[in-house]
Amino acid sequence: MISKRLYWSILVLALLLSLGLPCWSQTTYLQHFSTKNGLPSNNCYYTLQDSKGYIWIGTDAGVSRFDGKLFETFSIDDGLPDNQILQLKEDKSGKIWFLALNGQLSYFYNGKIYNENNNRLLKLLKFNGVIVSFFEDSKGRIWFGTNKNVLVMWDGKTIMKYISANQERQFINTFVHEDRAGNIWAFSNKCQRIFSNMQFTVVPHSSLPLSYKTSLNLPDRKMAYLDHKGLTVRNGRRQDLQFPIDTALLNNDPGYFFLDKNDDLWLSNSNGIYHKEPSGKTTRYLNNISSSQVIKDAKNNMWFTTSSGIYMLPQKDERLYLFDKDNGLSSDMVKSIIKDSRNRFWLGLDEGNINILNLNTYATEQIRLPDKKKYNFIKQLVYDTLQHTVYFASEYGLGRINNIYSRHREIEYLKESNHANYVVKAFSLAKDKRMALALSSGVFILPDRINQFEFRLDRSAFSNRSYRVFYDKEQSLWFSNITGLSEYSAGNLYSYYGDNLLLTKRINDIQEMDDGTIVLATDGYGVIFVKNKRIIKLITQKDGLADNICKRLFVKDNYVWIITNNGINRIYLKNSQLKVESFEYTNSILLDDVNSLYIDNRYAYFATNNGLIYFSYRSSNHVNEAPKVFISSIINNKIKLELNKQNYNLAPSNNNITFTYSAIDFQNKNITYRYRLKTDANWTETKNRRQEFSSLEPGDYVFELSAKSNNSNWSAPAKVNFSLKKHFWQTAWFLVGIFLLAGLAFYKAAVVVTKRQKNKEQQQLLLKNKILALEQRALQAMMNPHFVFNVMNSIQHYINTKDTNSANKILTGFAKLIRKNLEICTKSFISLDEELEYLELYLSLEKKRFGEKFKYTVQVSPLIDKEETMIPSMILQPYIENAIWHGLMPREEGGKIDILIDLHGEDHLSIKIIDDGVGIENSLRSKKGHHQSKGMSLTRERINLLNQIEANPVQIEIRQNGISGTYVSILIPLNH
Repeated sequence: MISKRLYWSILVLALLLSLGLPCWSQTTYLQHFSTKNGLPSNNCYYTLQDSKGYIWIGTDAGVSRFDGKLFETFSIDDGLPDNQILQLKEDKSGKIWFLALNGQLSYFYNGKIYNENNNRLLKLLKFNGVIVSFFEDSKGRIWFGTNKNVLVMWDGKTIMKYISANQERQFINTFVHEDRAGNIWAFSNKCQRIFSNMQFTVVPHSSLPLSYKTSLNLPDRKMAYLDHKGLTVRNGRRQDLQFPIDTALLNNDPGYFFLDKNDDLWLSNSNGIYHKEPSGKTTRYLNNISSSQVIKDAKNNMWFTTSSGIYMLPQKDERLYLFDKDNGLSSDMVKSIIKDSRNRFWLGLDEGNINILNLNTYATEQIRLPDKKKYNFIKQLVYDTLQHTVYFASEYGLGRINNIYSRHREIEYLKESNHANYVVKAFSLAKDKRMALALSSGVFILPDRINQFEFRLDRSAFSNRSYRVFYDKEQSLWFSNITGLSEYSAGNLYSYYGDNLLLTKRINDIQEMDDGTIVLATDGYGVIFVKNKRIIKLITQKDGLADNICKRLFVKDNYVWIITNNGINRIYLKNSQLKVESFEYTNSILLDDVNSLYIDNRYAYFATNNGLIYFSYRSSNHVNEAPKVFISSIINNKIKLELNKQNYNLAPSNNNITFTYSAIDFQNKNITYRYRLKTDANWTETKNRRQEFSSLEPGDYVFELSAKSNNSNWSAPAKVNFSLKKHFWQTAWFLVGIFLLAGLAFYKAAVVVTKRQKNKEQQQLLLKNKILALEQRALQAMMNPHFVFNVMNSIQHYINTKDTNSANKILTGFAKLIRKNLEICTKSFISLDEELEYLELYLSLEKKRFGEKFKYTVQVSPLIDKEETMIPSMILQPYIENAIWHGLMPREEGGKIDILIDLHGEDHLSIKIIDDGVGIENSLRSKKGHHQSKGMSLTRERINLLNQIEANPVQIEIRQNGISGTYVSILIPLNH
């Protein structure tokens, strides 16, 4: 009689066969690390997690240390005796021992690799064979098993070697175990021995391990091993067969295995990994991939060592499951997802394919649309509860599948009345018969999608390029276009973008929470919550969002799920309570290329370019534990320092120091670091894993480093204390010496300065005397003998012609001029008003002498205060006299002199003397000998002397003004 369970199994199988539906199963997603990620080789021999949490991998091209982000590789260039590392072991002091193929030992400690060249012990521990096993007992003794007939014990002081003369019972490939009583056992595949009185004695056995690889020391001092029957656990002298194992697995080159506390066995062999539970259930991983080892890390993740790299199976609560082409889908490219009322998933794929997936039976059904080009990517699916139909859309078309629960389905396509092409961005179904379309040309509303599945492209409800449409529970239509967010309700349009600049930005998705809050996924500005026509909350990366570019939303039980450009998030927002969760352990596969999502009561499903990925978010027990942070190296002036010192005392010249660091994380978290150099300084946040400090000042420093993930607080900081000694010139005795020397130097300098000051004063006195002498000579020069003689002749002429009135005027003017000369000759500086008065006397006399042959003008800017403006005395007359006698008088018709006085900037007085005479250069060429006006020469010498004692110099320029005429410019600083 057929059992009821068997009956139903046969019935389901028959049904599947009759429908032609393939039946598959999902795949557990494994993270794969290979040379593409930084491993030195894909051929991996052994994996170890050390006490800090790092994962070490021994390969045939060196050994790597992995922190979850980067592989740090060590090779013979770094001190390894051989690049082929077969095993790695950690002792109680934290040394990482490397067991190499060439038999030479080395270990890593405090950031440095020690080998027989730099360590005396390792030179003594040199065997003529490969070390196959390593064990440290409770007394601190280390046992080394080799592939030769020798077992070595080192107790920290002496080395003991054990060799057997019995050919049948040699110490080849020995595995060492210590039981709870402290007895040391040595196992080979030939015999077992017990250690007593420093000697090994052979004892009888009922079974032996297949090899040293299939032997395992358990944490409770029990021993587990694989023999020809299966898994055996040894407790002291007692041996129990835990459960039998298929001989096909045991005979297929079994490697290192793992047995957890629940007696789950993880076995590796040349065909993959086998997880055998006590119930008898066996799960296989890495089908036909040669595997050599299985370990479990501190976070309960499983690590598989293979000839194709290493794989990580996350802990049970954080496992992801994959359904792709290998599991029965038409393609790995899943673009959209929706669930119908019969708990079946509809998946939109590429090349016009829509798949129906039943996760209860893992059966798939394929629907192929005829126009693969038009419906290349099915980017949106919507289940219509009104008619039990499924609507689908690609970039260039939209349709629906009727009778979805029947074997005779019908497919209809949305028509454009004029057969015009259109571009679909999104669509939404109302509870009634309406349907809204977001097209590149605007928003279109179909009033009756059931009976009239058609629209006209020239009749848009709202123009402008649109991105998203959404009917809320009240059947109001929300849509976003290039101008921003709008709501169309009961015939009224409300434009939100007029009130808030943020709502003018592009919106990629719109959803609604249970309380009517509208949620918006923006293209670069985070997630916006809108209620009662105002923004009530904005969530960005500052709040824990993985990225501000948000692509899709899904609302489930008041939780908002978001697909961002950098992972997924879940937001809980109620009243003032906000919680942003990051499922960071999914980042390895859900970091990008996620197209759509669906959330049910237990699982979160994601349509990705790698297939359908899902995980149980209900069973996830997320502990917001801060990541462990470690300083991995300290480099001081290009020299690598030994780690774990209490304090580093550095020379003052060694003021460049670099820290590299990492946080142990195998859940693909987004790690942020912060650091500081002083305990009272502010923290600096960074994503970098290296910090360099240069040109540090002498003093005491504490480099503190902390880390956090999106879901955790800051970790306890790792600290490094270091001090930079002072330069010798910064020490107290040096400063005292410098002070004394400075005092002596100051005294000497004061003496020299005082002496120089006196000399300078004497020089200035001499200059002033010289200037006075020049002024006297200038006075004499000003009274030109020719001028005096001519004036006297003029007076005599007027007397002889009995023109006493003219004679008196000339004589009076000449007397005033002489008196004025006597007044100003005693002054170094006079006012501009005095100078003008003196020039007027002089020019009027010359005018009376030469009549109409001589003309002159004097123009003074009204901005100049003539009484307060001081200029050097007797500076203008020599140039004017020279212009009259040597410029104008040689010409028969005479000429004109213009004297222009104005301000030059704010701090200079500009005086220009311009004549239209023969020109200074022509005048000099016409003279046979070199002639220079004595008055002009004295004036220039006097100005040069003045410039030596005054801060701002007087500037004089003399040049011929073109073909004829002379231009004299005098620039006088206004500081007197």
